Amino acid sequence: MLARHLKRAFSSITINLPEHTVHRLDASLLPKTATATKEELVKYLTDMLNIRRVEIAADEAYKKKQIRGFCHLCDGQEAVYVGMEAGLTIQDPVITAYRDHGNAYVRGESPRAIFAEMFGKITGTSKGKGGSMHYYNKETNFYGGNGIVGAQIPVGTGLAFALKYKGAKNVAVAMYGDGAANQGQFFEAINMAYLWKLPCVYVCENNLYGMGTSTSRAASNTNFHQRGDVVPGIRTDAMNVLNVREIFKFAKNWSIENGPLVLELMTYRYHGHSMSDPGTAYRVRDEVAKVRNERDPILILSRLLIENSIMSQDDIDALEADIKNKVKEDMVKAAADPYPDLKELFTDIYDPSVKYFYRNVEYPESIFT
Repeated sequence: MLARHLKRAFSSITINLPEHTVHRLDASLLPKTATATKEELVKYLTDMLNIRRVEIAADEAYKKKQIRGFCHLCDGQEAVYVGMEAGLTIQDPVITAYRDHGNAYVRGESPRAIFAEMFGKITGTSKGKGGSMHYYNKETNFYGGNGIVGAQIPVGTGLAFALKYKGAKNVAVAMYGDGAANQGQFFEAINMAYLWKLPCVYVCENNLYGMGTSTSRAASNTNFHQRGDVVPGIRTDAMNVLNVREIFKFAKNWSIENGPLVLELMTYRYHGHSMSDPGTAYRVRDEVAKVRNERDPILILSRLLIENSIMSQDDIDALEADIKNKVKEDMVKAAADPYPDLKELFTDIYDPSVKYFYRNVEYPESIFT
């Protein structure tokens, strides 16, 4: 039904983009419009619906104690990950913070692998040893989430240094939240990046709230795109997936030629900071509902598809129902997957040819075989 409907739709559409706020940059250089094919638009919607459903399912699994430890959900911020990936290539390395499920998905991880990692299963992205905060896949240049606030920023800077050293025409993306923007690592890393003209895009996901507080209570300057001082910056709407795509296309080309750039992506998270935070003590429910009803990234793209006769509401509902069922099946499969063997405690960490001791007790050979 969906395929038949798409055949009657326009081949592509062009929209005007919202204005961007700039710092030490000529605003006239930034994209003003975005053109996308019907296939691209449907893919963006499909990807965002998958991320949203994974997060909703993860919320349920955590409450059932299938997921232990920390868990930070990103529903509401889907356009950031889908738009960013659409503006980059797989050769552009990405590193992010602990709110990383959306990043893992757009870098090619299946819902099953994402759930398996949260469940601690061997089929997870990091063999079940990383959990919610530590997805990683070298093959797709995804250097993972990071549980230490801001610690990924200097690592992302190192990825950019490697690109410049090799002469690669790619850009490294170092993502962080508005809370991490106050960390010293950011200022130290971006200082070096500017001096060495490294191709690094520093991406602040400004969802307006840090851990239990608003940005205005934690930051003396909430214009996070200005935080790089001499480094140019852009603040833009990140609830529109096409806007995010176009700004990343620009950022990549600009950074390869000129050095570091700061992007402040204005977004919103529906859940609290983590699963231990209900997210209601420092913001009112009406605010969350208003964003859901007026600025939700899936809603914005759905309206665009409907207005341009690319999909009907029935098509979107059917797609969403199909994704819901498939994600549920993946979660069930992940829950049934095996846990890692004992030997996995040492793989990817220690040299198996060396004998290790703990409190004068030698580990048996069987651990390494």
